[in-house]
Amino acid sequence: MDSATHDPATAAAPGTAPSAQGRGGPEASTGRVPPLVAPGPELTEDEYRRFSRHILIPEIGVTGQRRLKNAKVLVIGAGGLGSPALLYLAAAGVGTLGIIDDDVVDASNLQRQVIHGTSRIGRLKTESARETIADLNPETAVVLHNERLTRENILEIFADYDLVLDGTDNFATRYLVNDAAAILGKPYVWGSILRFDGQVSVFWRGHGPTYRDLYPEAPPAGSVPSCAEGGVFGVLCAQIGSVMVAEAIKLITGTGEPLLGRVLMLDALAMSWREIRLRPDPAVQQPAELLEDYPAFCGIAPPSGDEVPAVSASELRDLLAARAAGGPGFRLIDVREAGEAEIVSIDGAELAPRGEILSGEVDLPRDEPLILHCKSGGRSAEVLRHLRAQGYDDVRHLDGGITAWVREVEPGKPLY
Repeated sequence: MDSATHDPATAAAPGTAPSAQGRGGPEASTGRVPPLVAPGPELTEDEYRRFSRHILIPEIGVTGQRRLKNAKVLVIGAGGLGSPALLYLAAAGVGTLGIIDDDVVDASNLQRQVIHGTSRIGRLKTESARETIADLNPETAVVLHNERLTRENILEIFADYDLVLDGTDNFATRYLVNDAAAILGKPYVWGSILRFDGQVSVFWRGHGPTYRDLYPEAPPAGSVPSCAEGGVFGVLCAQIGSVMVAEAIKLITGTGEPLLGRVLMLDALAMSWREIRLRPDPAVQQPAELLEDYPAFCGIAPPSGDEVPAVSASELRDLLAARAAGGPGFRLIDVREAGEAEIVSIDGAELAPRGEILSGEVDLPRDEPLILHCKSGGRSAEVLRHLRAQGYDDVRHLDGGITAWVREVEPGKPLY
């Protein structure tokens, strides 16, 4: 999910501001809604024992627990927000949990993705999550979708579930999730995190506003980096993820007032929660069908058919050595975020974050050759294409990024 400074009091996603037209007063709240799920089979003796603390709550009771038992909930991503969400959904007694994720567990995940462990590094996140859930509540059925969510599969996957929890960290997927849920008439709980800030809401077309009421247009490409770029306060995932599960339980059981028409925002540095009201914006065109290209809608240019000029780590090493000896000059531009450069950097590189280049805040020289690098090559290739479109001729990027540099040239430096 991310390096932009923002005021969480006026933003419902990191680095962006909500639609002014979509914001409303108290009338924007939609109040209570009927239970989303019918009661399932009678509880067993073991289930009475396991869920007794829920059953004792009058607003949930036996009937509410049977609704949870009968519920089918899809969690998008078994990462920072998906980890606590899956744990608490299983602990609450949700009968069927779907998990969609095509990633594997990495050591850098363990700072916040608490459903995984060191012994699971390298394994699919879906399989790792299933093992933890089975130990926590073996009666919860877990359905694995070991794939990336796309416009080709999303409607079919969503159709099997009552409710969706969306903790994705990119705008293209957020709009895709919103549109699919709106087309199918399904509610979903949305969560977003960046550094110390988190946001939660419930979107449900026909019952309240949708994500498009909050953001009719995507923020400019590069203006909001991902958590992998900007970092995230690990415990924030548990704070926001648990609120997402609370909203899911309320929707399933018909308990309380869900966050329909409200966006809840947490500033973990100040440890303060704030709320904005939101109402459907009549000027916003709600989707009748999925878009053809969600990355393009979000201003993310598809990879060019032309080969992206690149240098290998060993070639860059030789070029730097030649430059130091008085040979041909060039500028080595690090397009990562400042925090990444503090972890590891290449001697002689100049920091110019991707978002600042794409927004025009940083103007790179045109009269010198440029070599760009990022962590693994994706961001530098994106910036390279942007610069070529702006008329830059002599620009290349480091194939494999600083990850390749460390592995091939300076193995003593840290990876992240």
